[in-house]
Amino acid sequence: MCAPIVWRAVLISLLLTPWVSAQSGGAPTSTTTCNLDDGRQVYLRYNPVAANKEKVANGKPWTPGGTPMTLFTEAQLTLGSSVIPIGAYTVYPIPARDHWTLVVNKNVTPGAAYDDKQDIARTAMETAQVTQASDALEVAFAHVGARCTLRVYIGKTASFADFTAK
Repeated sequence: MCAPIVWRAVLISLLLTPWVSAQSGGAPTSTTTCNLDDGRQVYLRYNPVAANKEKVANGKPWTPGGTPMTLFTEAQLTLGSSVIPIGAYTVYPIPARDHWTLVVNKNVTPGAAYDDKQDIARTAMETAQVTQASDALEVAFAHVGARCTLRVYIGKTASFADFTAK
């Protein structure tokens, strides 16, 4: 029982160390977590930028506060028809007028520009307009069974994508 806990702590430390050192001195970050039924976890770290101060350009990968979201997963996941191995990844929402796309990219080098050749998963997000605008970027996971639904809210836009644990 102790070995899995130690393994998890080592994995989280290895995954977070490069990211934390790259983020020191930067904007404050937030984390959302999805706890799977078997105890494994999926984390997403992001900058909770103000909606009125953030330029969200249609058709371009969005990096809130100039930094991509970072996904850490202790479980193999699927997003759309793609498989995402255990590890750390960058996540880029790509806004569009009536729909968004979610991209998972394997390049986690701090300060690196987005390179679509490094994409390992891409899926359309369910997108809707909400009546109550959010003042800042809000990101959350909703967990049902083996599925973690990523929810992204900015202004009056709400977008959703499902990660499924294998």
